[in-house]
This record gives sequence, structure tokens and C-alpha cells, in this order.
Amino acid sequence: MATTVHEPPQRVSGSGNGGGRGLVPDGSLRSVQHYAPPPASTGIWVGLAGISMTFLALTSALVVRKGSAFDWRPFALPPVLYVNTVVLFASSFTLEVGRRRVAAFMTGRRDAAHPARWLYITLGLGLVFVAGQYAAWRQLREQGLFLASNPSSSFFYVLTAAHALHVLGGLGGLARVIGKLGRSALRRSTLDATSRYWHFMDALWVYLLVLLWFKI
Repeated sequence: MATTVHEPPQRVSGSGNGGGRGLVPDGSLRSVQHYAPPPASTGIWVGLAGISMTFLALTSALVVRKGSAFDWRPFALPPVLYVNTVVLFASSFTLEVGRRRVAAFMTGRRDAAHPARWLYITLGLGLVFVAGQYAAWRQLREQGLFLASNPSSSFFYVLTAAHALHVLGGLGGLARVIGKLGRSALRRSTLDATSRYWHFMDALWVYLLVLLWFKI
């Protein structure tokens, strides 16, 4: 039966008033356990902070460029973007179901089905989202709007392409989770970090869609 690997808390020992050891009433030594978050958990928050700063910088550039541009030409957003939003929300739902099923499966519950299918569904929905973004770019090209056609179309391509690239990175992380699950070497922190990243991509896309709707 597959078993998941959990990171044990780190033990830090020392002496004196500030150390990790102390005397108990019977005179024996005891160790005080200090928990440190696993590297995957720490790394994902650092990564998400960096991504947030990148898109905030792009947002600032868009606002400034639009305010100073006499050649800014608004255009209607491709309708497929709204379909993509539903697809991305659905992928977050299936990933969350898969995450819960992984926990049940790894604890050895006899009634727990293998959770890989939910992760595969999430992977498929993520690919559908990226394909939908490509369809949106094709719709713009059919209207004669290219990357260098206008400042508004330039920002649309840059923002949506940057988000799609980060989604592809999330798909790579999800594929890694599926591979580790198949080898019974999946750490809970790896799955949780991947889930946080994917849900963040969901929230980031909603932010970008609202930004484009108001500013483009």
C-alpha cells in the first residue's frame, strides 16, 4: 500500500536559559522540538511573492501607459476568455478534491479510491485553459490586432502570455506530483505547495480579467 512521506519536525538543542534543553523535576533531560516549515512550503510563498510583484509592475506600466497614450485603442475582449475562467475554476475544484482524496488514500482507508484520476482531470483542464488562451490570441489576430498593433493589444498579449506561462509551470508541478504519487514518494508539503500555486493562478487570472475588462 502506498505511503506518503511526512517531514519530521526539526530538533534544536542547546544549553543554558536560551537552549532547547531543560531539566525536568526528576533530573532527566528533555528536548524541546522546534518546528520549521518544509522547504516546499517556504519556497512557494517566496515564489508567489515574486510573481505578485511582477504582475503589479505590469499593472502599473499599463495604467501609466494608458494615461499618457493618445493612440490607445480599446477593443472588446474575446468571449473565450470567460469560458477559460470557468475552466480554470473547475480545475481548482478538481485539484482540491484530488488533494483530499490523496490524504484519504495515503492513510490506508479501504474505501478510498486512487486519487490520480482527479489530478489527471486537473491537468487536462489546465491544458484546455492554455489552449483557450491561444484561441483568444487567434481571435485577436483575425481582427488585425497583433502584439505591436497598439499599446492596448500589446498589454493584452503580454499579460495573458505571462499568465499562461506560469500556468504551464503549474502543470509541470502537477505532473511531478502525479509521478511521485505513482512511485509512493509524494510528500504532503509538495502537494500542498502545488495546490497553493494553482489556486493562486486562479485568483491571479480573475484579477487580470477584471483589469483587462476595465483598462483595455
